[in-house]
Amino acid sequence: TRYEENFKQMIVELNQTGRSVRGLAKEYGLSEATIYKWKKFNLPDQSTGLTGKEVAELRKENARLNEELEILKKAAAIFSRKT
Repeated sequence: TRYEENFKQMIVELNQTGRSVRGLAKEYGLSEATIYKWKKFNLPDQSTGLTGKEVAELRKENARLNEELEILKKAAAIFSRKT
């Protein structure tokens, strides 16, 4: 990534302490859209309580588990035919 994770978190925390997105964007040479994206990724969603980062991790884990399940289903089918 272009920016270190701790820099992104610092910008989000500065915004949380009352600094405006516009002011931070100007001061650090960022686009406002970038800061809003970082906020979405690092702050909990009000409806789920999960951050964007946590949601991405859960989706990745879910995909991995689904892949493992498919492998196990195929293995079970193969072994059940042999008996």
